[in-house]
Amino acid sequence: MNANIYRHEFRTRLRSVLIWSLALTFLTIFFFAMFPVFADQAALMNEMLAKFPQELLVAFGMDNMDLSTVLGFYSFVFFFIQLCLAIQASNYGFGLVSIEESELTADFLLSKPVSRSQVLTSKLLAALTSLVITTLVVWVSTFIAISLFREGRAYDMSTLLLLLFSILIFQLFFLSVGLVISLLVKRVRSVTPYALGLAFGAYVLAAFSGVFGDVGLELLTPFKHLDATYIVQHGAYDTPLVLLNVAVSLVALAASYWLYIRRDIPAVS
Repeated sequence: MNANIYRHEFRTRLRSVLIWSLALTFLTIFFFAMFPVFADQAALMNEMLAKFPQELLVAFGMDNMDLSTVLGFYSFVFFFIQLCLAIQASNYGFGLVSIEESELTADFLLSKPVSRSQVLTSKLLAALTSLVITTLVVWVSTFIAISLFREGRAYDMSTLLLLLFSILIFQLFFLSVGLVISLLVKRVRSVTPYALGLAFGAYVLAAFSGVFGDVGLELLTPFKHLDATYIVQHGAYDTPLVLLNVAVSLVALAASYWLYIRRDIPAVS
């Protein structure tokens, strides 16, 4: 790792980290502020949900969700948190090396006395640090929201911790897959469409997996690998899917190093 590259990469993401952290804090507290109403009107809420098409409930993971419990409601909120985290991690992954290539500044960086593996490692660690900060903010805002609005209702702390620990595994998937895709594409001119496409594409696969039943789509998307509803119901991870998630992330990272070391970097002509 090169300390100068790490510091530069981390500083360039500070504003982004701040924006994402504030947005996720607001989202968590805003949604959870409605929990007392849902809990007090549990029977009415269940009656209303029963009127929705089953396919719609399955698509949003609400078919087996009890919104009158602390963790049941948080699993509903957690879906929106996951979607935001997926976009953030995908954005960092696609932009890790492609921004410098599109701006034709990569050749200047690689002319320094550092190896390509050191460059990529420094960039990855800076991106991971940014994601860890966002994760810690989600942790803090979650505990604050639950403390403020649970109104004495009990919940299983170990299950909540499983949900929160899943965040980094979830983000690492989008970071690594976004990075390897950016290295497979000749040039990424704009990061945002790719990041949104990966995040929402993974969600759509999760939704179709629920609607169409056992068609194997859950193998392709981390929204199913780390499904909040499953974790709350069973108090555990779906181990085979989590191991698949981690394996895909590690393979994507290994492939990224291989591709980056051999990549033909565009230079200023």
